[in-house]
Amino acid sequence: MTVIYGINNCDTVKKALKWLNQNNVEHSFYDFKKQQLTPELLTSFVEKSDWGSLLNKRSTTFRNLPAEIKDNLTEENMFKAVMEQPTLLKRPLLAINGQLHLGFKDASYQELFDNA
Repeated sequence: MTVIYGINNCDTVKKALKWLNQNNVEHSFYDFKKQQLTPELLTSFVEKSDWGSLLNKRSTTFRNLPAEIKDNLTEENMFKAVMEQPTLLKRPLLAINGQLHLGFKDASYQELFDNA
């Protein structure tokens, strides 16, 4: 099953969901604002990617982090910060076939599902 993770009011997530619907891709949506991010789920994201890719360092949420966290980006600090504020993650996160794909671009989704 294809799962897309993000927040409903994110423009990029909206575009990804629209693409999936228009292309008749069966999927479920996990909204971080409505469903709690679990430590197990976050661990699975980190295992399939890495903190450098997962963190949305351009987000307002990241910019508003205390300097002691931003200046000390250890795995432990980032895990705790993301558990408290899942909007620190890039969006959308697309889980398909045991892999995690970050962000959304029409062409990359088309290629991904053409090869699925």
